[in-house]
Formats: sequence, structure tokens, C-alpha cells
Amino acid sequence: MTFDRMESAAYLSTLLAKGFSKSLASRANALGFLPGQFPVLVELWNEDGLTQRELLDRLDIEQATLANTLARMERDNLIVRRPHPRDRRATCIYLTERARAIEEPALAAARDADQELFKGFRRFEKELMLEYIRWAIDNARKL
Repeated sequence: MTFDRMESAAYLSTLLAKGFSKSLASRANALGFLPGQFPVLVELWNEDGLTQRELLDRLDIEQATLANTLARMERDNLIVRRPHPRDRRATCIYLTERARAIEEPALAAARDADQELFKGFRRFEKELMLEYIRWAIDNARKL
């Protein structure tokens, strides 16, 4: 029995994620961030001053991955860490002025990358595809 990768949802979703990341990468590089940093930036643009634990809960990624991402973002002057006002063990993560300044162009870059992925789709096809993706992700979380 042979395995056809093009019939595998796992393989196809990996290709889709790579395509989005590649499309976003060229735009992101010009703005000074990496595609992997984008979800962290979005969460902090929505609510600045989150702890690493809060980011982990919201982003559903591995602790080590987030720790490395935050270290690079700090090095690149996108975030700063400050002691938590009530919990001595925790730190809060805040955006720098540099990160705040790229919010609008970064969000526009992500919208443009999305549009490229859905080029040729009719509106209802895009909405249906997004619904199917969310449904599959929900199923995957239950595994």
C-alpha cells in the first residue's frame, strides 16, 4: 500500500503553514520581525504586559519555543521584561516603542499574506475553508 502525501491533511496543513510563513516572511523581514514572532506580537498588541505563562496559554505552543522566541524578541528590541507587580517569580512582557510602531504595517502584511493564499477563492469558499481549518484544529486539540 502506498501513501499519497497529497491526500494527507497533516502534510497539506504543513505545506499551507509553510506557504503562509513564506509569504509573511518577506514582508516581516522588511519590518524587523520574524513570522514566528507574529503571534506573540499580536497577543501583546491586544494586551501588553502579559506573563510568559499567559502567552503560553493563549498561543498553544511549547514552553521552550516561546522562551527562545522571547529571547530573540528581547535581543531585537521588540519586547522588554519587567518584574510582575504581585508575583516575584513572574515577569511581565511589554512591547517596545519599536514593536508598537510596526503594528499597523505588520497587520497589513499578515492580511496581504492571507489574501495571497486565498487568491482565486470566492468569499464563501474562503469562509468555508477557514471553518474547516478551525474544525480540524479543534479535533486535533482533542487527540
